[in-house]
Amino acid sequence: MAPRFLAAAAVLALAAGLTACGSSSTESPTDSTAPAATALTVWIMRDSMSDALLGTFERDFEAAHQGVTLDVQIQEWDGIGQKVTSALASNDAPDVIEVGNTQVAEYAASGGVKDLTDKVTELQGADWLPGLADPGKIDGKQFGIPWYAANRVVIYNKDLFEKAGVTAPPATRDEWIDVTTKLNADGNQGIYLPGQNWYTLAGFIWDEGGDLAVNEGGTWKGGLDSPQALAGIDFYKKLQALGEGPKDSDEANPPQADVFAKGDVAQLISSPGGAVAIEKANPDLAGKLGFFPIPGKTADKPGAVFTGGSDLIIPEASKNPDLAYEVIKALAGEKFQTAMATEMSYVPNRVSLGGVLTSEGAAAMAKGAANGHATPNSANWAAVEAKNVIKEYMTTYLTGTNGAAEAAKASQVIADILNTKS
Repeated sequence: MAPRFLAAAAVLALAAGLTACGSSSTESPTDSTAPAATALTVWIMRDSMSDALLGTFERDFEAAHQGVTLDVQIQEWDGIGQKVTSALASNDAPDVIEVGNTQVAEYAASGGVKDLTDKVTELQGADWLPGLADPGKIDGKQFGIPWYAANRVVIYNKDLFEKAGVTAPPATRDEWIDVTTKLNADGNQGIYLPGQNWYTLAGFIWDEGGDLAVNEGGTWKGGLDSPQALAGIDFYKKLQALGEGPKDSDEANPPQADVFAKGDVAQLISSPGGAVAIEKANPDLAGKLGFFPIPGKTADKPGAVFTGGSDLIIPEASKNPDLAYEVIKALAGEKFQTAMATEMSYVPNRVSLGGVLTSEGAAAMAKGAANGHATPNSANWAAVEAKNVIKEYMTTYLTGTNGAAEAAKASQVIADILNTKS
């Protein structure tokens, strides 16, 4: 998961304003015995857990595993990639590490991550969110255990919907276009959608049955020039034209929350936490924001979304792999997942637990998460993002005349990067 997106989820946690769950947040105590004074080192990213939730987890886990102490070390996203890579290559690695779900393939390629495939059934892997579980599975082996998720929804201005006579959020893409067209009047923008919001584009491509890239017999092929992907970006272009979003920048330039806060934008696509930034910029909008899942092609299924979030891994160099697994089992278990979702408003790792989220924004996010997806599962995917391949292609497509040719060029660049041997 990208640091910017996780930061948005962290803002959502602050917005929730909920108190820590007083009940035990781990699974039931086990009968395992541990050597005296066994210390487990766990790396957790900043803002993934509140201080209260972390304290409860530490107390409960240590009470259930006599002789074990947890040394939970909070990590920063800046520079974490190199720090994790170095730790995995060392003989003194932490016992458990939280990593972004799209980072698992890169770390597993090093050979320093423990294969946890034999634990999937016990952890009820059949119920995991696909967008968290799939990135953690490489070549049929499960290295990353899903922990929590966050994804994009549509945030809308209730006053502008009412003035336009829109009484309910759209449930399908066609309805979304109709509603947005109606909202795009009287000097208002129906939607603010910058031209380089590529995670949103990915959802439209997935809805059409396409992908950003596919692995065919061990060789990667870029997918932007497939008929399905072209249909996805055509829908993006149609929706984007119903507002005044720039075609040559993303949602951070300018910050889309600031644009929305002016009060003349009816919709934007963001994590629910984006509402906090909007209300901070314009307190008059407090209580006037609504949320709904990104609509799909049919009303029975929400639109596909990129599932950002975190997985948990155990380094091969862990000196206490069995106890490290007990930590993961507790963090990924139903009791802690419920407590975490209640306090932090994150989407739990299991589809069946989505109902524990009750706020409007969190509930919309959980509904969308059921159709969550991940970026191509390659250790080289980070290089595709770093080179802004898809962003640059989107601007060219939205402003040019030969979109199919540009899609083919971008697909080849993606293939070249993904097929590069490390």
